[in-house]
Amino acid sequence: MQKTLTFLLLLLLFLSVHLQLQCEAAAINVDDDDVIEKICRKTPFHDLCVATLQPIANTPNSNIKGLASSVANIVLGNATDTLHYIEGLIKQTSDPKEERALAECAELYISVVKYELPQAIEALSKGQYGFANYGISDAAKLVDQCDKGFPGKSGSPLSDRNKLIHSLSQIAVAIINVLAKG
Repeated sequence: MQKTLTFLLLLLLFLSVHLQLQCEAAAINVDDDDVIEKICRKTPFHDLCVATLQPIANTPNSNIKGLASSVANIVLGNATDTLHYIEGLIKQTSDPKEERALAECAELYISVVKYELPQAIEALSKGQYGFANYGISDAAKLVDQCDKGFPGKSGSPLSDRNKLIHSLSQIAVAIINVLAKG
């Protein structure tokens, strides 16, 4: 009897959590005028999210999956641009320590641009939200590692770019989480 009661309580808990998640996801209706606002409230960087999604709000991709895909592609575009920027800095620097740190960043960004983000975007298009979430999160972690390699007080010349990519990645992950729940 105790096992049955425990099982029923666990089942009830699971169903209530599942129902709550379904209601939360259903609260974001793509036909709603402020779908962007509703989605961005669920992300860690509300203002950046709104600024990123507002220009694409009335495009054919303005459903939640399309918005997640758009943000993931924006992350990829920024990462690609940063990789080219790093390559330019490597050519300009005369400091061997900075060159080594930049080369390490380039290696990290190559992985992000060539593998992590394209695979995550493909997974997203196939509805494999867990894998997409993992790939974008992993890309953000690799970008974060870049700043750690710079010696001295001057720090990384890539900090602002790295922070932007990290923030956009977190927005993409938050939107993918909304998809996964609904």
